[in-house]
Amino acid sequence: MVDPDPEPASDPEPASDPEPASDLQAEVPHAARIWNHWMGGTDNFPADRAAGDAVAQVYPEVVLMARQSRGFLVRAVRFLAAEVGIRQFLDIGSGLPTMRNTHEVAQEIAPESRVVYVDHDPMVLAHAQTLLANSSAEGSTTYLHADYHDPEKILAGAAATLDLREPVAVMFMGVLGYEPDLAVLRAIIGRTVAGTVAGSHLVFWDGTNTSPEVVAGAERLVRNGGVPYVLRAPDELAGCFDNLVMVEPGLVPITRWRPDEADAEGIDAYGGVARKP
Repeated sequence: MVDPDPEPASDPEPASDPEPASDLQAEVPHAARIWNHWMGGTDNFPADRAAGDAVAQVYPEVVLMARQSRGFLVRAVRFLAAEVGIRQFLDIGSGLPTMRNTHEVAQEIAPESRVVYVDHDPMVLAHAQTLLANSSAEGSTTYLHADYHDPEKILAGAAATLDLREPVAVMFMGVLGYEPDLAVLRAIIGRTVAGTVAGSHLVFWDGTNTSPEVVAGAERLVRNGGVPYVLRAPDELAGCFDNLVMVEPGLVPITRWRPDEADAEGIDAYGGVARKP
């Protein structure tokens, strides 16, 4: 199986409850905090850990999926920065910061890279300074408070940091399953990519309903108070790349997208990278 982090971090310390802001609802499981728990982070509360552990009991691979998703992000950003020459990244639905974030990978290769993170979660925004403090001096890293259902607002806000006359990597990393309507999901992607120029790229992955265990895990999450997340078939996700040119190897399990190891196993999450012609 592919190592999701080329520079493995030390074992995380046991989670300690962060101080909740008044509007964070610490007693209600929250998607970003559950994901942070699966990733081995500490920015989560007991309700998040309980919901996340309940899913893992049914579908233990969800923890692997969370960590392998970061491996896909690292490889995709590394490819775009080093091989394509992309210097601008728009990471939409970025979630809580963990290890090997988009700006860290891009700016290691090209310190002048500019990155805009987008999220509408107050807890994510509260942690924005963690990312901004680690930005390179030559580049730029900013946060934008917006919802992915409003691509025009996102593009307008991103234009304060990114030059939309130049190619941009638009990233939706395992977040669009919160939108239950497939047509709306595809419209969100289409409208966002439409605001970029030729040579821009879409980076997209999401969970798939390719095993009974992952479907059972999603159902268990809802029963434990989590927000419903729609798992889709790979051919449904393929339509998200309409009118774009897929980069090899196409839409595949995220562990098999340009893996660091040739014998990477499959996983119930598919992703790909595509260029806007």
